[in-house]
Amino acid sequence: MTNLSPTKKRYNILALIFGTVVINYLDRTNISVAASAISESLELSTVQMGLIFSAFGWTYVALQIPGGLIVDKIRLRVLYAVMLFCWSIATLLQGFVNSFSVLLGLRASIGVFEAPSYPANNAIVTKWFPEEERASAIAIYTSGQFIGLAFLFPILAFIQDKLGWRGLLVVSGVIGIIWAFIWYFIYRDPDTHKTVNREELDHIQKGGGLANGSNSETKTKINWSDLAEAFKYKKLWGVYLGQFCVGSVSIFFLTWFPTYLVEYRGLDFIKSGFLTSLPFLAAFCGVLLSGFTSDYLIKKGKTKEFARKTPVLIGLLLSTTIIGANFTDSTFYIILFLAIAFFGNGLASITWVFVSLLAPKRLVGLIGGVFNLAGGLSAVVVPFVIGILVKDGDFSPALYFIGAMTLIGFLSFLFIVGKVERVDEIKKK
Repeated sequence: MTNLSPTKKRYNILALIFGTVVINYLDRTNISVAASAISESLELSTVQMGLIFSAFGWTYVALQIPGGLIVDKIRLRVLYAVMLFCWSIATLLQGFVNSFSVLLGLRASIGVFEAPSYPANNAIVTKWFPEEERASAIAIYTSGQFIGLAFLFPILAFIQDKLGWRGLLVVSGVIGIIWAFIWYFIYRDPDTHKTVNREELDHIQKGGGLANGSNSETKTKINWSDLAEAFKYKKLWGVYLGQFCVGSVSIFFLTWFPTYLVEYRGLDFIKSGFLTSLPFLAAFCGVLLSGFTSDYLIKKGKTKEFARKTPVLIGLLLSTTIIGANFTDSTFYIILFLAIAFFGNGLASITWVFVSLLAPKRLVGLIGGVFNLAGGLSAVVVPFVIGILVKDGDFSPALYFIGAMTLIGFLSFLFIVGKVERVDEIKKK
């Protein structure tokens, strides 16, 4: 009897998720590339553009928990195809708007349809990957948001130069619609995938993967009274505040950054598309370095506190260098300061690990939901605040604001979070 080697179809699925994350962030951020032209064409103020940038975050944050519930109820093959199709239609329709209110509504609708996407990504990886491979799988598909945008920004700038901002949004929407059909025809759960062999299924299941199609082996009922646990401990407030601050840097680069280069630094639009990609490449390097370094420190016997907090603290300190762009007119140094800041933001991106280290074991999911809401709130607050700060034509207050957020995040992880230990076990000592 011949022992067959496990197939590797799970990596094909990982590539499919990676591509979906790239498109996800393409449709979140193409508005930032088109912002300058949209503002001029529709005669929008900076405050109105701030609202446009933040509209996605309103619905995305509000629907995080319902989105997670939907993921548990609908087959992922169908759910993801429908989500992709709907948010891509909304993206495409933005190319035909002539008013602020319609554009605002379409941006909010993209947040509605993208809300279940990351819970869905997590559910797919949980089905397809054993536990010992899951962290690296998550790191790979998450990196798609940085590496994808690093290469996409110059392409998006070129498309807008040739087709205008309306053409850019239409093309973006068409790409997503095509990908929705690709997803539907390719994706299957492990137990219904025709080319996965028994050995790969056994490998996934023995390693803790849910290859049999079930999202959970046991269901723990959460009472509303448990919600108080999420707000009861100082340490948890520390990571919520810290995540908001980490998200503040990210959302600046995903929204106002291209406008900053074109309108406030006077760069050529095509050149700015290329330069915009550099900080995203730096963030991509920071993400990978952070994860590998933190795991390496754990393997070398360092404490969880040192191994997990060190990259985050160093990253947040590096992110304060964004303020340096206020003190130079050199394009080289402006991009250098911003690239260092976004690299630092990449280093700080392992903050999710604190949820599993600090939360009561029975409430990791609930605490994770509140944590994600805290981070998502930055997408609501920060773009709008920046729009108000720059309304007089000076962008330097906005960079001071982002720098202050990173410093607050640093102090929060250092002092409010303090020692890394599970909150409900502290009083037992």
